[in-house]
Amino acid sequence: MSVDRSEAVQSLDEQEALVAQSAAARTYAVAPGVRVNVRSGPGTQYGIVRVLPAGAHVTIYCQSPGTTVTGPYGTTKIWDNIDDGQYVSDAYVQTGSDGYVTGRCAG
Repeated sequence: MSVDRSEAVQSLDEQEALVAQSAAARTYAVAPGVRVNVRSGPGTQYGIVRVLPAGAHVTIYCQSPGTTVTGPYGTTKIWDNIDDGQYVSDAYVQTGSDGYVTGRCAG
């Protein structure tokens, strides 16, 4: 009986992993006509590491609270991690939500 239960748990873990992978693969549009600063951390006090071109789409891997920013999609403290050490304010990303759309970043 414990073997059957173990297999069911593995199956559930596999399903959760697939859901996480598909959520991580989703891309979001950056505000049209806007070039967005990508910063090394979740706030305006962090240095700019690059600039996204107008019309860019980003994958959000996790989100962190940070500096409050007002942009085309409202005012928010949420910052989107789009790559290792790269963050953009959620105020410039069309997520369809005023809250978190993925998990919080560790650390």
